Formats: sequence, structure tokens, C-alpha cells
Amino acid sequence: MKFFVDSADVAAIAELNDLGMVDGVTTNPSIILKSGRDITEVTKEICELVDGPVSAEVVATEADAMIAEGRKLAEIADNITIKLPLTWDGLKACKTLTDEGRMVNVTLCFSANQALLAAKAGATFISPFIGRLDDINLDGMELIEDIRTVYDNYGFETQILAASIRSANHMKEAALIGADVATAPPNVIKAMANHVLTDKGLAAFLSDWEKTGQTIL
Repeated sequence: MKFFVDSADVAAIAELNDLGMVDGVTTNPSIILKSGRDITEVTKEICELVDGPVSAEVVATEADAMIAEGRKLAEIADNITIKLPLTWDGLKACKTLTDEGRMVNVTLCFSANQALLAAKAGATFISPFIGRLDDINLDGMELIEDIRTVYDNYGFETQILAASIRSANHMKEAALIGADVATAPPNVIKAMANHVLTDKGLAAFLSDWEKTGQTIL
């Protein structure tokens, strides 16, 4: 499973990238707001840092305007993925932009039907939102399973990009189901390394080592 970082924090992205943990980056208007930076400036910096796809989201709601914004965002770098909402206008824009050879990430997906439409429109990525379904007492992972089944049934090449990930457990479940990509904030990716028994075992080893009175260097 590929890891995308859901962030515009360049320092945090760079730290994970140095460890080989970054296959791409996703941003959205809320993330850009949080960064406090100009969208073009910060997106260009991320694109120069990361080799993989970097999603930059349009803010228009009408197809022609989405297409125009998408083309403008694509000028930032060759690895830009244009992020479009899963609306009927978004699907129209998706078809046009993918026909032009551009990568498209269709976001805010909450049903298998929506995912099927996005694949038919040629989306590079589909972004089902796990956490937001969990928030309303629905199982977000069931959506990932449903989309995986539909795509595998018909050989769609659209990649399932599990989004709105809130925990390390979400990452594990997405990998078990077979999501192609999971996008998560840096703290969630780093939390995957944590386990109480690792901490307990390390503490025991260090305690015993101190008793030997030895040093390695």
C-alpha cells in the first residue's frame, strides 16, 4: 500500500520522505488554510520535494470553472494531481481533464455508486472518506471493501485512496482490505511505529544493560 501524506507542512513531509515513507501528498483548502501559506508557493515546494503525485484541489463548483482551475493548478508541476469533488460537475471535469492526460483525484466519496461513476469518468484516484463515515456511526471500512470488490469485478484501474484516516488502526484495516493508497496526517503515520510491548521490552533491555556496567562506544 502506498502512503500519501495529508498535509502541507513541508518539514513534516520532508522528515517522512527521508525515511522512504512518502509516495505522494494530498492537500485541500482546509490544509492550505492551516499552513498559512500561498497555495501555489507551498504546493510547488512540496512537488519539488516529493517525486509522487501531489493533489491540489479546485474550489470552483461548476464544470468549466473546475477545468480552468485544474489546468492552472497543473501548471505548478508535472506531478500535480487535480483534486475534484464527487459531484456531477466534478465528474464532467474529471472526464475532460483525464482525456487531456492529467492525473485526477476525485474526493469526498461516500458510496460505492459514486466510486463506480468516478472510475467510469477515468479518475486516477478515488478518495473514500473513512473517518467522516465513522463520525455518523457508519463503518467507513465497509465502503473501502465495497469499492475494492466493484473495481476488481470489472478491472477498473482507478486507485482506491483511503482518506479521512484518523488512526493507525485505520491504516492497518485499509491495507488488509487492499486499498491502493492511504493518505494520513504525519502524526498518524508515525503512530504506526508505536506499541506498548515495544516500549516495555526496550525499557527492560535498557535496565538489564545498565546492570552490566558495559558500554558499546
